[in-house]
Amino acid sequence: MATIFSICLLFTLYYITFSTFYSTVSGIFCEEINEGIAIKRVEKRSHLHFYFHDVISGKKPSAVKITGPPNSSAYGFGATMMMDDALTEGPEISSKLVGRAQWMYALAAQEDVSLLMVMNLAFTEGTYNGSSISVVGRNPVFDDVREMPIVGGSGVFRFGRGYALAHTIWFDYNTGDATVEYNVYVSHY
Repeated sequence: MATIFSICLLFTLYYITFSTFYSTVSGIFCEEINEGIAIKRVEKRSHLHFYFHDVISGKKPSAVKITGPPNSSAYGFGATMMMDDALTEGPEISSKLVGRAQWMYALAAQEDVSLLMVMNLAFTEGTYNGSSISVVGRNPVFDDVREMPIVGGSGVFRFGRGYALAHTIWFDYNTGDATVEYNVYVSHY
């Protein structure tokens, strides 16, 4: 009887000690904040239209190969690239710079040319200066129009979600250089 009482007492002390400890830790780890970051803005929808210029050739390329497949394949499966491409207002690379597309992709398909893309569109102009949009998705580059999801954003595009439509307007098969038109539709706060 004394043993059962001792076990019950130890269990009760253990429960009180650790339930208090875990309650405190849970309150710090997962805390509901009603006033900490007050967002009193209304959700907005924005349409952005710009061009990016992927330059692989020349003395100062904006795209470089990080790694490639151990053996050659018809579609370059496994090749991985890193980019810092100019975003411009018009289709000419000399038109007004509005930001940078900082991204990487891997050729992720064995039967066609499809990219696995991770891209940040970092804007440097006007209202969007200092803001960015994150795009992650599949890009079958030889399709006329490709749709990729927007999975987040920062600055003006905080809590961003939506989609980006890409359309290649110029591609040089010899160098791999390209100009791609983007129409981005993003909901944000």
